[in-house]
This record gives sequence, C-alpha cells and structure tokens, in this order.
Amino acid sequence: MKTLGHWIGNKPYESTSGTVGPVWNPATGAQPTQVALASVDEVDAAVAAAKTAYREWSRSSLAKRTAFLFRYRALLDAHRDEIAALITAEHGKVHADALGEVARGMEIVELACGIPEKLKGELSTEVSTRVDVSSIRQPVGVVAGISPFNFPAMVPMWMFPLAVACGNTFVLKPSEKDPSAAYRLAELAAEAGLPEGVLNVVNGDKVAVDRLLSHPDVAAVSFVGSTPIARHVQAEATAAGKRVQALGGAKNHMLVLPDADLDHAADNAVSAAYGSAGERCMAVSVVVAVGDAGDALVARIAERARALRIGPGTDPASEMGPLITREHRDKVASYVTGAAAQGAEVVVDGTGLSVAGHPECADGFFLGVSLLDKVTPGMAAYDDEIFGPVLSVVRAETYDEAIALINASKWGNGTAIFTRDGGAARRFQLEVEAGMVGVNVPIPVPVGYHSFGGWKQSLFGDLHIYGNDGVQFYTRGKVITTRWPDPEDSGGVNLGFPSNH
Repeated sequence: MKTLGHWIGNKPYESTSGTVGPVWNPATGAQPTQVALASVDEVDAAVAAAKTAYREWSRSSLAKRTAFLFRYRALLDAHRDEIAALITAEHGKVHADALGEVARGMEIVELACGIPEKLKGELSTEVSTRVDVSSIRQPVGVVAGISPFNFPAMVPMWMFPLAVACGNTFVLKPSEKDPSAAYRLAELAAEAGLPEGVLNVVNGDKVAVDRLLSHPDVAAVSFVGSTPIARHVQAEATAAGKRVQALGGAKNHMLVLPDADLDHAADNAVSAAYGSAGERCMAVSVVVAVGDAGDALVARIAERARALRIGPGTDPASEMGPLITREHRDKVASYVTGAAAQGAEVVVDGTGLSVAGHPECADGFFLGVSLLDKVTPGMAAYDDEIFGPVLSVVRAETYDEAIALINASKWGNGTAIFTRDGGAARRFQLEVEAGMVGVNVPIPVPVGYHSFGGWKQSLFGDLHIYGNDGVQFYTRGKVITTRWPDPEDSGGVNLGFPSNH
C-alpha cells in the first residue's frame, strides 16, 4: 500500500509520527493509499522551512515571482488531466467535473500572474511643504492554508498562488481524505522553480490544524470547510494574534418565480444540486418555488433527476460519482429515509442504489439522487447542511414570503433567482442576505478577479478569498511620510505640533 508523506523544503518528507489515515477510492471502497498524519514536530518543521524561505522570498522581485507563476501555469495546463485523475481516484467526482475544478483553480494562478498591477501603491506629493506620503503593501509572513476534501486542487489554488505572489511563504494542510492532488501541486511548483521552503505540504488531522493555529511563526490562516470548524479556526487563530479568513458552510436557496422558464430552471436546479454528488458549498440544496410554479417545476426536476447516470468517475458516461466516505454516504441517506416521517414528500428516493454495469463498484460509496417536496423549516433536511445529492423543494405563496425564508437562514453563502422579470431580479439582488447572488445562474461562484465569500455563518473574518480581498488578506499596508529638505531650507528646532501647510 502506498504511503503519502509530507512535502517540506521542495522534497518529500517522510513522517515519523507513526500515525496514518486511510485514503479510499470511493468508487470501489478499496484503500490503495494511506496518508501520514503529522505530529507537532513535523508541522514545526514545515513552518520552520517556510520561515527560513521567507527572508529571501519576501524580498524577491515581482519579476521573479511572476516568472515562476507563468511557468507554473504552463505546467498545470500540461498536467491537468493527471491532476484531474488524482481527484477522481480519491474524491470520486467524474473526470469532466475534476477537469473543471482544475480549470477554476488555474484562474487564480492567472490572477496571481498579474500581481505587479495588484501591488501598485499610491503616492501623494506635497501634502505639506516638500512632504510626500506613499502607501505600499507588503507580505505578512508565513501563511497557513487548511483546505477541504470537496475541492482538493481548486481550493489550495485559491490560496497559495496568490499568497506566494504577494511575497509570503505557505504551509498547506489539505484534507486527509484526498491529499494526493495537493501534493502534486506542490511538486509541480518546485518543478516550475519555486525556491525551497516557499510552499510546503503537511498532511494531518486535528493535531496538525491546531498546531498551525497556535504556532507563533504563522502570521495568517486561510480556511475553507464546515461552519463549526470555521468558527473554531477563527476563535483559536485570532486568540493567537493571527489574521484569519475562514469560510464555512451553506444552505443555498434557488428562488423560482412563476414567470421563469421552468425547463431552464429545472435543468439548472438538477445541475447545481447533484453535480459533484452535492458535495459543494455552493450547491443548490433548496429550491423555493413561488406560487403556481411548484408542481410543474417539481415534475420537471424529478424527470431529469431520474435520468441521471451514476457511476465511477472514470466512466465517461457517468454524470455523478460516489460520495467521499461510506460514513458520509450513510449520513446523507438518513436525511432521505427520515424525511417522510417529518412531513416531507419523497418524490425521488436515491437510497439503495446499485451501480449497473460496474461490478467493481459493489462496495463503493454510491448514493442516488433524491428529491424532497413540501419541505419546511424545522425539518432536518431543511435545517442541516446535508452536503450530498439531496434537493429540497419549499413552497412559498409570494416573493415576499420567499425572500423572508431565505433571509432567515443562518447561512448566507450563495443564492439565485430564476425569473424573466428584471425588476424582481434587481430587487432580489439588493434584498437577499447572501454574499454571492446569481440571476438565472444557479452556482454564482465569482471569476478569479472578483472575490469568493458569504455572509452570516458562511464566513468568519472580514475578507473574502481570492480577488482583491485575497490580495488585501495576504498583504498589510504601510504608509510612508517623507521630507527631503531643499538645499535652501534652513534648519532649526521647532517643538510645535507639525501642521500641514
């Protein structure tokens, strides 16, 4: 069995912790790999390597950093199929979806290639007699990134390319459930010429996370994951004096007005709810059907859901793969099996699925797609973040009732409205309490030069990830006031308070 260790100082670092975790192939239920779980000493070794590298890398020219990033982008492009295959093998998503993940991560590498433009400062001349004031941005130091299982390549690329472009060094702790893609990203960074210690990968569990949160040499922490852990990350890291951006969970609503193109809305609801087996923080998990749109919309969604092809991600015919673990599959299934008792109507029941034509998948972590209708707040399927292929439909009589329902949610990650009415859409985008809004777009994940992040319990911290917010997070401002005396100036002591004139 293969054992995946750490990547420290541009080379493999063999773990001596004696603790490992399983890495499953979710499609077959087999365990081809185990991953080393870092000890505190191993985390310290990675941070030490990053701290040493920071001395030179933080002073490196923008030309040197961008030259690396352009080479890195070319390598990622050349290896995108390989990286996608690693994602499919350990996460389970279909190959096309995995390729899309790599492409969206590469958007941030491309953004980082333009870092000289993002780091331009400001200058005000003659703010007082022969006094100039300039503002510059400088790196913060060693940055830690803690990324989730559902996007094992994209989310790390949301973090470290921009961080190192800004002059920081980085310690990445990927999910221990599917660590190989992140490890490969680090190998390719070294191949592209990133100096030793600038990017390090430590695999691990809570021991590694907690050490990164408390380590005195870590200046900032980026996190993407569930709301309870995001809250923990913010509390522990800020208590240790660190800068924190912690993105949490979601319960994303898609509002469908009666005037919407219901076929278009149904297509998008199915794609957004069941893509990547629903294991997306931006998945649509609740459709709010307004007025008489409900019955027709549910019928259209059910028809499309039943036709989805579910199988291993290596099969080009598969549209949806397995869930990440057996335990998670069973937990998601429990929401479906318990829904009827709580008053919901189970329109499509995905439990008990067997994958036809793939006997090797008999022990895989597969779950069919499920559709629940007439769901209401207070039901577990509505109140909890399921993170699986379960779509709930809530009925609302009016737009006002629907917007009140959405805004009452404790989460505020993403939301969408489907309508032909421009006035209703404009009102929605202003009134809804969420950080990312789609108008006839079901998964409004911003492009790389805008920032990603939600409101309420979907974000802990002040700055979103990537885009301009990412540059702000990975740098700190400095204001410099300068006076160069003119040769004609006379000296002399002046104890008065300086004034601007």
